[in-house]
Parts: sequence; structure tokens; C-alpha cells
Amino acid sequence: MESVRNLAENCRIPAASDRVLNTECVYTFHTPLRGGIYVSCVDFIGVYRPKVPGLYVKITQTSKRKDLEQNRNVEATKLAINVEGGFDTERYEIVSQYAVAVIDEDCNIAVELPFNDETKDTFPPRVVQSVESILHHTTLTTQQEVTQWELEAEPIPVSKYAADLPFIDNGITISPHPSDWKCQKDGSTANLWLNLSDGFIGGGRKNWDGSGGSNGALDHYEETGRKYPLVVKLGTISQESADCYSYAPDEDGPVKVPNLAELLAKRGIQVGTLQKTVKSTAEMEVELNATYAFDAITEEGTHLQPVALPGLQNLGNSCYLNSVVQMLFSIPELAHRYGQTAHDALCHGVAPKDAVSNVLVQTTRLASALTGETFLKPLEADVEDPQYRLAPRLFKHCIGKEHVDFSTGQQQDAAHFLQYFLELLDRTELSHTATASNMLQPCSSHLFAFATEQRRVCLADQAIKYSTSVAPETVLSLRIPMENAVVKEDDGASITETLKSPDLKRMKKDGDDEEPIPSISMSVIVASWAAESTVADLRWKHLGDQVHAAHETVRLENYPRYLLVQLQRYTLGPDWQPVKLKVKVESADSTLDLTPYRAKGPQPGEIIVPDDPEEGKAAASVSIDEGALSQLMDMGFSMNSCKRALHAVGGSDVEAAMGWVFEHNNDPDFNDPLPEDAMNTGGGSGGVDDAVVESLVASLGCFTTDQVRAALNECGGAADRAADWLFSHMDDLDSAINGLKSTQSVDAPKFPLEDGEGKYKLTGMISHIGKHTGSGHYVAHVLRDRKWIIFNDEKVAESAEPPFPHAYLYLYQRVDTIDKPHQGY
Repeated sequence: MESVRNLAENCRIPAASDRVLNTECVYTFHTPLRGGIYVSCVDFIGVYRPKVPGLYVKITQTSKRKDLEQNRNVEATKLAINVEGGFDTERYEIVSQYAVAVIDEDCNIAVELPFNDETKDTFPPRVVQSVESILHHTTLTTQQEVTQWELEAEPIPVSKYAADLPFIDNGITISPHPSDWKCQKDGSTANLWLNLSDGFIGGGRKNWDGSGGSNGALDHYEETGRKYPLVVKLGTISQESADCYSYAPDEDGPVKVPNLAELLAKRGIQVGTLQKTVKSTAEMEVELNATYAFDAITEEGTHLQPVALPGLQNLGNSCYLNSVVQMLFSIPELAHRYGQTAHDALCHGVAPKDAVSNVLVQTTRLASALTGETFLKPLEADVEDPQYRLAPRLFKHCIGKEHVDFSTGQQQDAAHFLQYFLELLDRTELSHTATASNMLQPCSSHLFAFATEQRRVCLADQAIKYSTSVAPETVLSLRIPMENAVVKEDDGASITETLKSPDLKRMKKDGDDEEPIPSISMSVIVASWAAESTVADLRWKHLGDQVHAAHETVRLENYPRYLLVQLQRYTLGPDWQPVKLKVKVESADSTLDLTPYRAKGPQPGEIIVPDDPEEGKAAASVSIDEGALSQLMDMGFSMNSCKRALHAVGGSDVEAAMGWVFEHNNDPDFNDPLPEDAMNTGGGSGGVDDAVVESLVASLGCFTTDQVRAALNECGGAADRAADWLFSHMDDLDSAINGLKSTQSVDAPKFPLEDGEGKYKLTGMISHIGKHTGSGHYVAHVLRDRKWIIFNDEKVAESAEPPFPHAYLYLYQRVDTIDKPHQGY
């Protein structure tokens, strides 16, 4: 106790605003349930093995599953986690034990004394106050995250067909007895819908897993010429509500029918006397998800075989992040650079209080857990057992804290996050290389980096202009040419196959009248990207600024070790809302041969247009607002196309940019990088407008010119976000500015882009369930030891039928590099 008293004066009592990490280690995924953690009474950060001498509170916990019968009686009533009526994950009773520990100069445990109600009076009052404040303080991870998750529920609109809905006076009345109700198609008695126009009773649609109704109500709508679109679910009608649906193609969803009571009265149904007797559609969807709970994709009703690989807890709309990191750290080079073997080297010398926001520490913390064996969950263990759960809270906060969208708890586009994460890693690796002895070069993005050659032939004189993308790209974004998609005559099995994929949530119909899903091969998609196109109204300097059209082709200047392919499965509908393309991509898992698409450069006999040094300066002068870029990318469009749209409208007007996308999304160069890809889209960008600097210095009044300039550089020239950045870093502004300057001033060592043969093999993919990339759900599939593994947040299993035709992001590896990892990582 004497050693504890000697350190009592050093103890601090955390204020409400202090960061307290009392639930997990800042360097590893050890928790009180898994080995225990030590929380410093000085900086309040938890660690598994203390690195600094001093006084700590040790927290250990044990878990015990609560009574199963009690859990079974609690039903979910909404699509949510840990909210009233949602899915309850708190099914374990946690018992905590505490101790006060003294860590000596050699970082060994010198003293460890139990701390509880019976012993705490023996400790100095200052120690008791510090320990109890730490134990009861809101943990840092709770402060950072949105703890509730609920699937986005769109407001139910009023049907535009309700007021003038045709009513067929055919004398049909509906029995008040549910036992008399049955589908007039097949006689089924469950999930029945009443047509509000002609009184026909039919079964509902099938669910995404094949369960559900007979589809009789929808069949009847089609058979009657699509004249009677509104239906109500029998058994859901009460004084308070009813479950109504519109089959009309321009609504095709739940609707409100203001005159429902009047329409029902004509069929003998008095709403005031009815009580709800069956589940609504929303309740059935909750029941369906409670059964599957976003589990591994079922194949013909059989659950997939679990495997002993780490999954990641969904923090609330964080499946986009989970899917991306599972796929990235399946790559041997990144697993080696950031995995268990690199953990100590990257974490060495980083103090616990700094490790919370250190990108390299949090990246290696996560990668080590995913690639090592320390945190493997036994196959027989319950997936919800808290001692085996890996929650990437610190990683999410650290990576996303400076980003307008990734700092929120909303669903995001996985492709956008992947590109952002690689860019952030690059900047951090460059800064680390400049200050540390162990180089992290080449940058991680180098594994995926490729350049493109643009060849334009002037139609006036056949002169040819060649240009190369200034900055390498990391994602090849491909438009799906639906005009080339075909419906196969023998595609009768396509509907069943579609149900097995994670992309389509619900099947509309399984009869012969179902609109078949067209197919297109990956090779056709790539060929369309590489095909010659015509670009109108180009200005040609060598012709005295005359305007003429040109034929354009794009080719790859190198074949990267890994190729990330994003398929644009979303387009804009006539109402400017994103619409998911219904198409199956064939042969995505076959060898992808890009050999015909290598750039060749100027050829003998060609008339070459000389380079214009002024070209591209206009593009470089436009500052692209990061928030606007994120909003556009959430619609499912590529980064290049969104940059083009924002550049065309001045950099920040989302509505105007959407208009540009609507008009130009079929342009042949829609997904090509701008002629000069040096725009200010994030940290490390080029110079900023001096007038903006001066204006911001004057308006804020408390920051220097250098501070404002550094913040503007970090925020892509956006004054409002630069001001927010400055105020959010006021506690330690000088070190934050120095960190930015060191990152922005470091030039990347010149590594030539990797190249080799142009043949690729599929090794990973990310699939998306939902209407657009900013909502719904993501899952990843990764090829390991010749077996495909599905990573669906915490559910990890062997996949028998991976959804190759439906993925959103594909990861290919160059065939000549398989089993030959890059030694630079």
C-alpha cells in the first residue's frame, strides 16, 4: 500500500470532456473480458501490457449467458439493434472485478491490490476518486460511435392513384371471418392481399429467401392490364393503420391510401370494428431478419459452414468498413506490412494517449487481429459471446474523424471508403518514412496503382493527341453497357440463382411472367470501356482554337499487381433518384485478360498534336468540396465521374452537379479522370487561394496565416471545413499543424508503377444489398486456400455459391504474381 500512497498525488480525476478508454486496449483488441486491461490513472487510456510506470486500475470481467427462455419471449418489432423493439444483443450477464496496480520502472507489476466496496476505504481518497471516476466515466468508444443502428426507413408516400382509383361494382363483399379468406389463385390462406378496385384476394410476393406468399395478387394486377394497382393486406386493417401497397411501376412500394375506409366500406368492411390479426409487411421483414439476422447467405435453405476466422462487429451501418478491411487485409502484402509481425515495430514509441488517433497504430491493431490467431473465436462459441467480439470502434474513429461522412454513423459507399483509406494510408506512410527509421515504401496504394493513356484523333485533320493520367488511379470504374446485355432463352434458372445472391432482397415473382434478368459478361463490360467513342466540341490549339470532334480511346499504361474493379450498378432514373441495374455479370470469376488493352503510345507515321503547357490549369484551379463529392458518390457513381460533375459546376453545388450527371452519364469519358487530376480534393493538395486565406484570417481573428493555410490545404480549400478543423484542434493546434505540414511536405519516393502480364484472377469481392450504396448492407467474399469465405460482419463461413454475378467491387490479382508476394511490403 505504501507504493500506492507514493503515487496518489499523480492520480488525476477525469472530467466529463476527458478521453477515457476503459473497455479495450488501445494497441490490441484485448478487453476486460479477454485477459483484462490496465487503465492509467494519469492519461486514462487502457492497455493490455502497460508501457509506462505508474498507477493503474485493472479491469477484468467474466460473461455468463442469460436465461434462454427469457430471451425467447422477447420479440423484435423493428429493424434495429439495441433499441426498444429491436434485436437485443445484450444476452450476457457481465461480472466485473477491479484492482489497483503499481507498474514499476521495468514495466512489471510491483503491486496489485483488489479494489471493491470492502477494500476501497484502505486506499488514499485521491486514488479512490480517480479509480471510481475512471470506472464510471463514459468510455471513449461510446462517445465516438452511434450505438443504435436502424435500417433506413423511407417515409411512406400517399399513392397518387388513391383519389381516382377505379372501383368495379361487381357485388363482391369480404367475409368478416379470417377463416373464409383464401387466395383465389391457389387457395393459400396466409399473406393475403385485397385488391381495392375489384375485390380480388391474392397471395403476397415472395421474400428474398423464397418464403412469403403465392404472388397471386401481383399476378392478378398484371393479368388485368395493370389497371388496378392498389392492394391492402387482410388482417392488418384497424382503426389506426393498414398495410397498403402499390404495384404501379412508378410507386412499387408501401403507400398510404387516405380514402381506404371508404373503399373498404364498399366491400362490406367497416374499419371501425376491425382489429389487426396478422403481421404487417414490416413485421414480417423483421421476423425474416430475426431468423437470418443478416447471417451468411443461405443456399437452398442450408446454412453455410462456419470457419475459424475473425469477423467484425457491426457498429451501426459500419458493414462498408468491415467489408473493405476484410478484403484488403486478405492481400498478403498488406497483411505482412500491418499484420502481427509488424505490430510491435509500428506501435513502438507511440504513447497510449497518442495511439488513439495514430493511423498506423490503429491500422496495425486491426490488421493484426484479422490476420493473427490471438483473437480467433472457437467454432463452437456463440457469435454474440462478448469475449470473442471484435469491434473496430477505434479504427473507425481514427480513420474517419476528419471526413465529413466517414465520421458519422451513416451507411457509406464502400468504394469511396476504400479509396479514401488508401489515400490516408499513403499520406501517413509518407510522413512516417520521413521521420522513422523503418520505411513504409512503396506506399500501400502502389499495389493497385495504374495509369491510363488517352488517345484522341481530331476528325478535322487526323492529328492525334496523347495524354497520360497525371496521378495514378487505384480503382477501375466500369459502366455496365445495358444495351449489350442479353436475356438468355435457357435462363429459367436465373431467378433461383438470383435468390442465392446477397444483392437482391426480394423476388417479385417466380412464374413464367417474371421479367427475366439480362446477363452480360465481364469481358464485354471491359471491351465497352476500351471501345472507341466520339467526343464532340473539343478545342484544338494547333488549329487556332477551332472546335472539332474527336475519336477517343483509353488504354492501360501498366498492369498493377492487384486490380480493383468497380461496376457501376446504379444509374439515375427519370426522377433523378439512383436506380439499381438488374443485370447479372457473367464470367467475373474467370481469368480477366486485359492484354489487348495495353497502351502503345505514338506510332510511326502518326501526326502528333504538340503538348499544350496551359492545358489543365483550369481544372487544377477548381477546388472540389469533399462533402459534395461524398454526397455524389453515395449515389453509386465513380470518384472520377463525380469530380468531373463538380468541376463542371464550380466545385461544390451538389444539385447542379446532379443535373450534370443526369445529362452526361452516358458520355464516353464520364468515368475518365480530368485532364489534370491535381485538384484540391483532400489533405496534401496543392496551393490555396491567398484571398481565401486572408479572408479567413480576418473573419476568424484568432489564427495565423500559416495555420489557416495549412487547414485549407487539409480541407481541399473549403473555408467552412477549414474553420471547423481549426476550432476542433485548438487544444493542440501547433502539433496538429506540424503533423499536416510534415505530411504535406513529404514527396513520395519515385517508384515505377508495377507492371507485368495482363491476365488476372479473381481473389475477392464486395457485394451490396440495397437500393443505393449509401444504404443497405455490404458483405465481402475472399478466396483463401482455394475456398471462398464470406465475411458478413461477425458471421464468417465457407461459401458454396459465391455471388459472382452480383458483386459491386471485384479484387483481381495479376496471375504472374500469385504466390510471389512483393518483398517491399
